[in-house]
Amino acid sequence: MSRLQVLTSAIAVASLSSVAASGLTSDSSPVYGVKLPDGYRDWRVITVAHEAGKNNDIRAVLGNDIAIKAFRDGTRPFPDGTIIARLAYVYESSAENDKVFPAPQSFVAGKPTNVQISIKDSKKYANTGGWGYGQFENGVANPSEPLIKTCFACHAKLDASKDFVFSHYSP
Repeated sequence: MSRLQVLTSAIAVASLSSVAASGLTSDSSPVYGVKLPDGYRDWRVITVAHEAGKNNDIRAVLGNDIAIKAFRDGTRPFPDGTIIARLAYVYESSAENDKVFPAPQSFVAGKPTNVQISIKDSKKYANTGGWGYGQFENGVANPSEPLIKTCFACHAKLDASKDFVFSHYSP
């Protein structure tokens, strides 16, 4: 085994050990215990968005049936059981598509970056406006408590009429 393989193995074991020592499992987020919901990739589209700046990503925002009904009806606050999934991808130019256009103009979803889940449970998450949050990379919960704690801090900056949700329904 090469030194690089030994070092890589040691780093992997240390990473797994730190997650295990924290009491977290790879399927639930810290702070809120949010998991990736079964079947979320089959949910309906709420909207799509492009975020420039540091993230520079393109996102598909999906919702379970409760979320879709609330968005369509304009129900605020969202009812308990609402789940919103935000799937983010690298926002990149498509040289392949641009070959057929008169100028570079085509942008597509590149490699996936993460999935963020917001779950409404007004009792369980009372301290954060009724919302619990999780972020997942490659199907594994990001174990960073500081990162997950930034979710509500950012959502809390929204107007109260939005019930801490950035997205709007795009019919």
